[in-house]
Amino acid sequence: MPVSTTRRSEPQGRLLYALAAVLFWLLAWQLISMLVGQELLVPAPALVLGRLAELLGTAEFWVVTGWSLLRIALGFIAGVLVGCLAAMLTTRFRAADVLLSPVLRVVRAAPVASFIILALVWLPTGRLPAFIAFAMVVPVVWDNMVQGMRAQDRELLEMAAVFRFGWWQTLRRIRIPSLLPFFAAAVATGMGLAWKSGIAAEVISRPDLSIGGELQDAKLHLDTPAVFAWTITAVALSLVLEQLLRRWLARWQRRPSRPGVPVAGERGEDAGL
Repeated sequence: MPVSTTRRSEPQGRLLYALAAVLFWLLAWQLISMLVGQELLVPAPALVLGRLAELLGTAEFWVVTGWSLLRIALGFIAGVLVGCLAAMLTTRFRAADVLLSPVLRVVRAAPVASFIILALVWLPTGRLPAFIAFAMVVPVVWDNMVQGMRAQDRELLEMAAVFRFGWWQTLRRIRIPSLLPFFAAAVATGMGLAWKSGIAAEVISRPDLSIGGELQDAKLHLDTPAVFAWTITAVALSLVLEQLLRRWLARWQRRPSRPGVPVAGERGEDAGL
């Protein structure tokens, strides 16, 4: 079989496997619902999907989803930036490592629920989800970036000094390419953690216009299909965001800049000579 045909068939095969897996779990869900026999406990898939379709047709659904995305995205972005900054400080300065590392390890080890309850005492409910997302992302990014900075090839850095690379050339050609795998792993993990912890914070704090607040309201009203529908929404958004982030990072990693010596014909000023 030609290579091009094989490559075209691979995505189709993965799609068929994914559809088969979805169909299998829908059938399992239907079977469990029939065995339980109580829609209040385990509603049938058709009932949940119908409820989800109703929600999708309302403007409130999109406003609620948008506000949750905004809150958690702000916390995630702030967490990534602060995590990278903390990694730079703790790897460069001994005093920063002594002061910051224990705090970041404690935050990483703390149960999310207890951390949410403590933060609820300090912050307004509308800011809590962003703060929790931020607090959960910072230690993950910090830990991965510290590992990446400590794993950098010293010989390449010495080579950069020999070739008189400037600060920018060393950063662009050596440091950033070597850190990208660690950064990609950190933000991919951080995105999922930020989303889950942010939704959990919304469930507990119940801010206006939030997926977590809708989940809590549906639970209080014994609207189990709505609980399932909002849960599916949260899971789907998490998967989509993580996939988009992974693709963007993969495209960035495929950029031509890689660590190494200047290629023949490259201008001296571009190589820092």
